[in-house]
Amino acid sequence: MYQKIRGLYAITPDTMDTGHLLAITQQALLGGAQLIQYRNKTANNKLRLEQAQALRSLCWQYSALFIINDHLEIALAVDADGIHLGVYDISVTTARKILGFKKIIGVSCYNRLESALVAEMQQADYVAFGAFFASVTKPKTVIASIDLLCIAKQKLSIPIVAIGGITCTNATTLVHHGCNAVAVSNALFATKNIQSTAKAFSILFCKNENL
Repeated sequence: MYQKIRGLYAITPDTMDTGHLLAITQQALLGGAQLIQYRNKTANNKLRLEQAQALRSLCWQYSALFIINDHLEIALAVDADGIHLGVYDISVTTARKILGFKKIIGVSCYNRLESALVAEMQQADYVAFGAFFASVTKPKTVIASIDLLCIAKQKLSIPIVAIGGITCTNATTLVHHGCNAVAVSNALFATKNIQSTAKAFSILFCKNENL
């Protein structure tokens, strides 16, 4: 699964409108998003399941990976490609026992390299560091540095996802310093042309391959 964690990793915004959610996610996929993470902190479980099922089908159409944030039971119910875990969620070890080795497990490590090393040891498939820049989605989150990204690239063998306040402009530095994917929400879904913005993010990884 490691080689699949690359490019634009789109994190869906909170919305109660499933039709709207599908429409904007499709625009991100058309623009080249390789991974979609379903994250909805405001919906109830019934709506989360409904939206996750619909997004799962959409991602299948575009051969994109579909990841569920936090909710293991929903990931299992819709046969998602994997789950993303935060600091207060179940452990990687527990998730792996339940999901098996064919599913992706990602872990938020914020600005802590030690957490990433532990996650890799516990057989996580990728780690996420951030926020690298001021984040609209999580304004009070910790800040990660480019130096951390550089050190992590030397220490880890699994993919690294950068997150937090990332735009098409500042993503260039992160891609140049070796992150495998950039996780984006507001800077993608709050734009007037989601497809064009997604394409601009995706092109950064194509350019980096030619450096």
